[in-house]
Amino acid sequence: MFPAPLTFLTFGLIALGMVLTPGPNMIYVISRSITQGRNAGLISLGGVALGFVVYMLCAALGITALVMAVPYAYTALKLAGAAYLAWLAWQALKPGGQSPFVVKSLPVDGPPKLFFMGFLTNLLNPKIAVLYLSLLPQFIDQHRGHILAQSLSLGATQIVLSLTVNGMVAVAAGSIASFLATRPTWAKVQRWLMGCVLGGLAVRMVADRAR
Repeated sequence: MFPAPLTFLTFGLIALGMVLTPGPNMIYVISRSITQGRNAGLISLGGVALGFVVYMLCAALGITALVMAVPYAYTALKLAGAAYLAWLAWQALKPGGQSPFVVKSLPVDGPPKLFFMGFLTNLLNPKIAVLYLSLLPQFIDQHRGHILAQSLSLGATQIVLSLTVNGMVAVAAGSIASFLATRPTWAKVQRWLMGCVLGGLAVRMVADRAR
């Protein structure tokens, strides 16, 4: 059985907030798009997508086994997920927080290396690792059964949202970077909005566990 519609909606909002929060994947794709063209950015995003699939499958199978073997570990993962959201909120709100549209200097690479580097960037991204290992279990309802199906459907939701947002960003990276360079206030608004949303969700999750 799949998660309840409200669970899908809540998880989707969190996943959207996270993909809009600066991270290695977005910074890498944007840098490729600006320095080497939008096609290079989209090829790199293909590698990122494969990394998401690897994480999703590993997490789904691991969560299924863990919930059945160690029930208390499930609660620990849920609390860790709330702590991770709070950390992401701080990263967005802390003084000196940086916009993802600051370009990194990268060498010009061919399609195979672009794809592989996108894949490797995602695999080595601690943000994604913690998302799948501690945040995704927050939305698994043991009473609905079919934990594997729930994990895969939620993971697929995150992947679709991430690829959609990052794909749009890759295509429009140059224009967005130019816009933010001349209007730094917009970058601050984006960081504060995402920080407040993620922080509020973290507090709500902890409150739910306390009841």
